[in-house]
Amino acid sequence: MAKCAICEKGAHFGNNVSHSNRKSSKMWKSNVKSVRVKTENGGTKKMYVCTSCLKSGLVERA
Repeated sequence: MAKCAICEKGAHFGNNVSHSNRKSSKMWKSNVKSVRVKTENGGTKKMYVCTSCLKSGLVERA
C-alpha cells in the first residue's frame, strides 16, 4: 500500500468488533492517488499523494 509523499498517511490497522464482541483484524486504506506534480525547478514528477493533500492545495498538479 502506497503512502502519501506529503503527509506520510498510509494504511491503518485495528479490530473489527461484532455485536457479540468477537474481534477480527481490519485494515482502513487511505485514499492515495498517483499524480503528476509540478516541481520547483519547472519539471514534473510522479508521486503518490492523498486526496486531502490535493484538496488543501499542498501540491500543484502538472
